[in-house]
Amino acid sequence: MITTSYMNGHMTESDGRGGVEANQEEPQQWHREMAVDCPGDLGARTLPVRRSAQLERIRQHQEDRRRKEEEGRNRQELDLTASIRLKKLSQNPKVGIDNPTFDPIEDMPKRGLEELLMSLKQVQHCLSDGQSQEDVELVLQLVQKTDFQKAFNIHNAVAQHMNRPSPPFPHTDRAQGLAHEVQSMVHNSQHTEGLELNTLLSSPHVQAVLLAHDCVAEQEMQLEPLTPDPCEALTQWGGETVKIVRMEKARDIPLGATVRNDMDSVVISRIVKGGAAERSGLLHEGDEVLEINGVEIRGKDVNEVFDILAEMHGTLTFILIPSSQNKPPPIKETVVHVKAHFDYDPSDDPYVPCRELGLCFQKGDILHIISQDDPNWWQAYRDGDEDNQPLAGLVPGKSFQQQREAMKQTIEEDKEPEKSGKLWCAKKNKKKRKKLLYNIKQNDDNDSEEILTYEEMALYHQPANRKRPIALIGPPNCGQNDLRQRLLSSQPDRFGGAVPHTTRNRRDVEVSGRDYHFVSRQAFDMDATAGKFIESGEFEKNLYGTSTDSVRQLINMGKICLLCLHTQSLKTLRSSDLKPYIIFIAPPSQERLRALLTKESKNPKPEELRDIIEKAREMEQNFGHLFDAAIVNTDQDKAYQELLRLINKLDTEPQWVPSSWLR
Repeated sequence: MITTSYMNGHMTESDGRGGVEANQEEPQQWHREMAVDCPGDLGARTLPVRRSAQLERIRQHQEDRRRKEEEGRNRQELDLTASIRLKKLSQNPKVGIDNPTFDPIEDMPKRGLEELLMSLKQVQHCLSDGQSQEDVELVLQLVQKTDFQKAFNIHNAVAQHMNRPSPPFPHTDRAQGLAHEVQSMVHNSQHTEGLELNTLLSSPHVQAVLLAHDCVAEQEMQLEPLTPDPCEALTQWGGETVKIVRMEKARDIPLGATVRNDMDSVVISRIVKGGAAERSGLLHEGDEVLEINGVEIRGKDVNEVFDILAEMHGTLTFILIPSSQNKPPPIKETVVHVKAHFDYDPSDDPYVPCRELGLCFQKGDILHIISQDDPNWWQAYRDGDEDNQPLAGLVPGKSFQQQREAMKQTIEEDKEPEKSGKLWCAKKNKKKRKKLLYNIKQNDDNDSEEILTYEEMALYHQPANRKRPIALIGPPNCGQNDLRQRLLSSQPDRFGGAVPHTTRNRRDVEVSGRDYHFVSRQAFDMDATAGKFIESGEFEKNLYGTSTDSVRQLINMGKICLLCLHTQSLKTLRSSDLKPYIIFIAPPSQERLRALLTKESKNPKPEELRDIIEKAREMEQNFGHLFDAAIVNTDQDKAYQELLRLINKLDTEPQWVPSSWLR
């Protein structure tokens, strides 16, 4: 177990068991947060119940109050046993809306009024003072009024209805959203059933029913946590309100709460989604824990609290001082799906408030953010791990991650004030004859200054008549051009290449619109300034470029457009409406790369192989957050089959895309 302490504004890390390494001369004013969950292999033994003086006084106070109430009832002994309802209740002590004495009876309203009148008259005769008898007489007059009897009949009708099985609790409040997802999947279906289902879901009447369902379900799901829980009770002790909470905790379900030390107090610091505490709704942030199952908690260190709870399971009884903070009413939080643009390991993060709950993830992982109550530390699940991850994990909030990365960059710049330009600009290639026309300020500088954190995502299933273009990215000699050409040759009816633009003169064998779009330099420059080219460059004093219109024209023909692009072109491509699927073709090991190139009658030098691998590393580091998939080209046939599998999957499975694409 590892915890993080906050001591005088500085962070210190604890040892592997939970003890804190700190200078003993420093004042012990630590602010720590620790998960107090019961591990699965613990909890076999139960701690002996130790009654504290505080708990005994609370219970003594409750017993005195019950004794006084019993004495008051004995002084007023009322013979109410003549009531048929009370006789039935005495024979069957079950209570609640399922009480069998409330079974529907045809003459129930009439008999109920008679019993009420009889009981009131008996009470009136038992009273000694005149004022009380007059009060009962007023009640008798009220009961005999027609309006009251109608209201009484309505009450009985409601009671009969409540005795019936409760209506099912809604499973979801987004029936409309599910209907839209189904429609998107069957929109281009060729089957009659799919077309009929799409027509049904699109009808205004069905849409109105789904809207009404979602409105009612949303209210039901929001009101559920507000219902009073029988496992919670408030009492007064020493002029202070104390809350007694009882909840069940199974061995395989974590409690899902963290605590911190505030002087001698142990305070609940965080409620984690998915745990027993969050499901019960009885524990709240800021509550001070006095006792758990008779064991006094005040004055103990958070590590001791962890050890105590590790031995407990089953029914847990908490004695708490409720938080003085005003608790906002519970609201339904919307799950936000994001793609991580950086790697995160909580074991290397000195700022994570509870390292045990830190969620490790890698660049490209999809995270489901279920709580942003703490803007600095969100609670999330990793996509695909929901079943194996009982508790939500802590991940850095977007603003917090941006702030600390900005500070880190500032420190690094101070250390290297004379740092030169880009790595790929430091070398000169005399053999280079093709000059790429990129907006350096727009592409390179933004990549270095932008702090990458998260990108909001949504599921998207491509329509059958609008295929997503496939962009293959990779360093030279990694096989992306060969893979593209192999797809074009093997399935020409399915795949195609965008017709490029050029300013050179047309040759006799070339056809404009089939081989190239031949345009003037002035027209080319105007299109480039308007941002119509995904990428463009100059070769032997002629301009070449691939336009978004050329790609769109191929998509409108029902084909899949295959592109081989430079990484600097990805932002332009992703900012269009083409919804590209970007695949990174990575090189294998240096020895395997040499063997592959030798098979192609190439004899690369060792430094050239190292340059290819280093270039791939730079591309992944700087642009990896834009990749949808990656293929390591260890074998050309295997890489081709994997590429084909990824492309086919776009037809059968929805994919995560930036949510901005769907707005």
